Amino acid sequence: MKMNKLLLTIAVVAMSSITVFAQETPPQDSESIRKRNEADIKIYQLALRYNDLPVARMKLFELVERNPSNITYKETLASLYFESSQSTSAAIAAMDILEVSDNSVTALEIAAYSLEQLGALDRSLPNFERHYLLTGNLFSLYKTAYLQYSLNRQEEALNSISMLVKNNKSGEEKVGFPKNDNTQQEVSLKAAALNLKGMVYMYMKNKEEAKLAISQALELQPDFELALENLKEVNKMQ
Repeated sequence: MKMNKLLLTIAVVAMSSITVFAQETPPQDSESIRKRNEADIKIYQLALRYNDLPVARMKLFELVERNPSNITYKETLASLYFESSQSTSAAIAAMDILEVSDNSVTALEIAAYSLEQLGALDRSLPNFERHYLLTGNLFSLYKTAYLQYSLNRQEEALNSISMLVKNNKSGEEKVGFPKNDNTQQEVSLKAAALNLKGMVYMYMKNKEEAKLAISQALELQPDFELALENLKEVNKMQ
């Protein structure tokens, strides 16, 4: 299932600010190290401007090595890997961060999406769960429910879906689904969650509850293409 663009929060902003990096240089660093950091950041930013990612990564490696206690450089490196679609490198970099700082929201998000892209759903799931707990991000809760469904943890999925449906903001926030004509359809997270609830009950062979949940999704968005297709499948169930 194809979702809307990911919700990474630092990939552009945090990577483009010399001031942020400079302010986070450990206070015990000497003046010469501070100047080297500033020079490397300028080269890093210029490399990004010219789309020279190998140079940008090299400068980040140097900054990480020179400032081991500054997590910002490590998060930015993980983000750069992720934005470059290097899922394995992004996942490893993010998990290295989480070993020393398990509250890094950026690392949790990168690890969750990267591991999912690599097919490691059982390892991706805890990162989505923790990301939701730390941020209250409803899309992370939806991803949690979807991975629980995918891993055949249906009761857990139903609990996550219930939390999502009860949240008033789920009716306002949107998620994208592919349509048959290769375009994207925006639906509310609440409708998406109810459709997923129907899929859970379909898996559990509970036709009545599946039809009810999918019908509720369609009440919210009558043109929800995936829900319409699922309703056809439910009606075929014995």
